[in-house]
Amino acid sequence: MSDIKPPILTSDWIRWAQNLLAIAQNGRTYTKDNYDTERYEAIAGIAREILSAKTEVGIEQLEELLIPEQGYATPKVDVRGGLFIKDRILLVRERSDGRWTVPGGWADVNQSPSSAIEKEMVEESGFVSKAVKLVAVFDRNKHRHPPMLFHVYKMFFLCDLISGAAATSIETDEVSFFSEDNIPALSTPRVTEQQIHMLFRHHRNSALATEFD
Repeated sequence: MSDIKPPILTSDWIRWAQNLLAIAQNGRTYTKDNYDTERYEAIAGIAREILSAKTEVGIEQLEELLIPEQGYATPKVDVRGGLFIKDRILLVRERSDGRWTVPGGWADVNQSPSSAIEKEMVEESGFVSKAVKLVAVFDRNKHRHPPMLFHVYKMFFLCDLISGAAATSIETDEVSFFSEDNIPALSTPRVTEQQIHMLFRHHRNSALATEFD
């Protein structure tokens, strides 16, 4: 897997580049015509030029980053977990930006959503937990996250504590619990204040319906 991180983008033109890349990827997957393949490659090249012009990531780095994207284009899946002790939520501080988030990350192939968040929870915070409720499935583009290269679905879970103790990781440098009226500066590419409040609501009333979109 490439060590290159997807660039965080800040303008509406990201949607145009996303659509061009998806059209090119889907076209390459299904066409049987060599000339059409060349046209789809050209479309992908235009999208990479747009991205390169608007970011500090070079064309060659973008090509390396996008190599794993094969087959029909689909959204990526990000899992996030809310773990509570005495009405305080567990947050971890990201080394990358020095801001806080609920534990989580990309779901892996051959991994169920619940096992994915349980794995992320222990890796990023040191706490072993059990996913007990799917709180929400959101289209990242419809919420107050800064735009990014990939189209993402975000899945939020409530988790029950099983065991463990606070421990940092290669991605996190602090682990702590916070009350709802004392939430620190958040890593908004990963979680928003509104999503934190949503987790508190579901923690206090587990009968609430799963939210979506």
